[in-house]
Amino acid sequence: MKYSENSVEFWLAQADLVECQQFRDDDPITIPHRYRKADDQAIAGFFAALLAWGQRPVIIRNALHLMEAMDNAPDAFVRGHTESDLKPLLGFVHRTFNDTDLLFFLNRLKHLLSEFGSLEAAFFSGLNPLEMDVVRQALVLFHERVFAPDWSPSRTRKHVATPARGSACKRLNMFLRWMVRSPERGVDFGIWNSVAASKLFLPLDLHVGRTARKYGLLERTQDDWKSVELITHWARCICPEDPVRLDFALYGMSLLKLQDMKGI
Repeated sequence: MKYSENSVEFWLAQADLVECQQFRDDDPITIPHRYRKADDQAIAGFFAALLAWGQRPVIIRNALHLMEAMDNAPDAFVRGHTESDLKPLLGFVHRTFNDTDLLFFLNRLKHLLSEFGSLEAAFFSGLNPLEMDVVRQALVLFHERVFAPDWSPSRTRKHVATPARGSACKRLNMFLRWMVRSPERGVDFGIWNSVAASKLFLPLDLHVGRTARKYGLLERTQDDWKSVELITHWARCICPEDPVRLDFALYGMSLLKLQDMKGI
């Protein structure tokens, strides 16, 4: 059966082609899938998302090295590490992310986990989950909580973006997709319950933006928060209860060169 490119069926079919085991194994989300405990999945996922720019094999390789340096017990390491435990992490680098950034995040996550109990609570504690823009609020609040100390390195701020400065927050929106969406198709985890999947925003990056503009779904040329809101509005029209399901369609059609596929 073939579908029109303007039809709901077309976009859902494209999403289903990509949301599968093969995609998971070749994507940074494979890092948290190495763990069974939800707390480990969250911490491993957070660091994998922080590193998620550049070539996917390099991202995965460096994230694996990082997990090994954390004794493959990321939640326990973050909560209980001592100064001597940090020595194997000195010299870590992934593109512009280096050991200064890494040690800062380990320090702040240890503090936030002690204060809030979980990474999920560090994002959503104090917010009303029924508000339509609760995820935007969470992104702003998490940024503020992470960089609360006046000694926060200015160079590190770019690694945890905020909509308050117009950023698309691609990596954090992707991480929230991992944590919140249903695990039904074996890709995302569905381990966070503080917010409904319907409230999530699409992770807008080069691939998603390229496909969205190719099909006339997004006219803005900037990959910023306004564009995130616009493309997510489109996705909510297609799939109101699970708009970021369309992330797989838009991302996959660019990355896997499915642009010319007219249906299945």
